[in-house]
Amino acid sequence: MKPDITIRQARASDVEAIAAIYNGYVETTVISFETEPVPVAEMAQRIQDRLARYDWLVAVRQGRLIGYAYYGQFRTRAAYDHVVESTVYVAEDAARLGVGRRLYADMIASAQAKGFREIIGVIALPNDASEQLHARMGFTLVGRLPKVGYKFGRYIDVSFWQWSAPEDTPSADQPLSKASEETS
Repeated sequence: MKPDITIRQARASDVEAIAAIYNGYVETTVISFETEPVPVAEMAQRIQDRLARYDWLVAVRQGRLIGYAYYGQFRTRAAYDHVVESTVYVAEDAARLGVGRRLYADMIASAQAKGFREIIGVIALPNDASEQLHARMGFTLVGRLPKVGYKFGRYIDVSFWQWSAPEDTPSADQPLSKASEETS
């Protein structure tokens, strides 16, 4: 039986739990390329900045935040405005509960609702669990960059995974269709 998990938008009261999950990855893994823990105040600013245009979701189980996901700008050039980069982190003791899948499903729905057509996931390697999650969520492996990260005294490869909205999905700057415009 799957545990009861609620997915909702991040709130100011979530910042300490989000920072704690993230900083665990920063301090002990190559999954994040940051090398120093992120202060709670800086994490709060990151969340606020994302929520201005994108989304930041959290997973809560029995009143405890056990994971989060967000998406944001992929590149700064205007031609990339329909593309976002995604991120998902799950508390170590919540692995294998389906939290990542639930977060990703809601994040994809949010991105689509805001008119984003492409989502890019960037994975530090090796990370079989993340690669499997992306594949299960409909992402396609589109590339690998060898030795682009350096952490804990070694070079790290990254893989790029891409999710694409169905071809008939409108973007934020396109109306749904002529028929829907006329009936609105």
